[in-house]
Amino acid sequence: MTTALPRQTYPPRKLPEARRCAAINILKIMTTSSRPSSRLPSRWSSRLSSFNGSISGLKNYLGLIGALLAMCALFSVLSENFLTAATFTTLSNDIPTLVVMAVGMTFVLIIGGIDLSVGSVMALAASVLSMAMVRWGWPLFTAGILAMLVASLCGMVTGLISVGWRIPSFIVSLGVLEMARGLAYQVTNSRTEYIGSAVDGISSPILFGMSPAFISAILIVIVGHLVLTKTVLGRHWIGIGTNEEAVRLAGINPRPPKVLVFALMGLLAGVGALFQVSRLEAADPNGGVGMELQVIAAVVIGGTSLMGGRGSVISTFIGVLIISVLEAGLAQVGVSEPMKRIITGLVIVAAVVLDTYRRRGERSTH
Repeated sequence: MTTALPRQTYPPRKLPEARRCAAINILKIMTTSSRPSSRLPSRWSSRLSSFNGSISGLKNYLGLIGALLAMCALFSVLSENFLTAATFTTLSNDIPTLVVMAVGMTFVLIIGGIDLSVGSVMALAASVLSMAMVRWGWPLFTAGILAMLVASLCGMVTGLISVGWRIPSFIVSLGVLEMARGLAYQVTNSRTEYIGSAVDGISSPILFGMSPAFISAILIVIVGHLVLTKTVLGRHWIGIGTNEEAVRLAGINPRPPKVLVFALMGLLAGVGALFQVSRLEAADPNGGVGMELQVIAAVVIGGTSLMGGRGSVISTFIGVLIISVLEAGLAQVGVSEPMKRIITGLVIVAAVVLDTYRRRGERSTH
């Protein structure tokens, strides 16, 4: 007669405490309850948290605006021609390309990535636009769509390879940078192609010195801000940049949103190419060299973290204004091109150091 062995019991498997807490926090970020809470303290706690977040964002905006105004005041003292309508009309016509590309880079940095190919992708899109209009005789609308599709495809390639094989995006984007630049040379036979007045309407002032390109860039900023702050997709991007593993544990596949960000970055680089070609009335295969550094500088100055998880499209727009005013002011006071690059580099380093101290302060308070 056999005797039954005592049944062994095992404790239920639990996630490590840190991972479990992180998953819960990400779920709080990405989801909102559809039912009102019956507990008054919880409701007031939620409102207080939202209020504190609004105050923090307002402080950031005010700080950036204060820096911008101080810079304008300084250059107005150094140059009597700085605070003129001509200066600001020129700025409004020059910055649309940088604005739309900076919006895309904000999304890329928020998810913890980086795209160094945007300048070359912009040059490729401009080259495709000129080829379609000059050689094939396409109208601007059709040629513009083709150029934006090509640019979006470049961004999608970066995203698919980086996300699919888990390769750092800066390495993949360096490869795409070289390929896009080579294709731009191939398409234009390494020559600048002049398109003429067929495209200049996009950058011609129509309202208070503002061009359709500038108005479109402002609309893109508004839409980008709403997507990031008011949609589930925007919350997913922030969650991925904050803690991708926690997002995965919450049952959300982070890969499609990440690939979408890079494709969107490419699309906005194509829009930027359209604005640039309209302003120059030509497509230059050498255009956009170093553009990625300007874009990243504007985004970082605006307060978007290089480590992901935090950023604001509105702050990025103010960062673009700071970079543009800085360059215009330095040019008006006669600063040489090498010195302009040195000063811009110092501003970028200062912004990164400030971001590092800000993150350390946030960790110490939690």
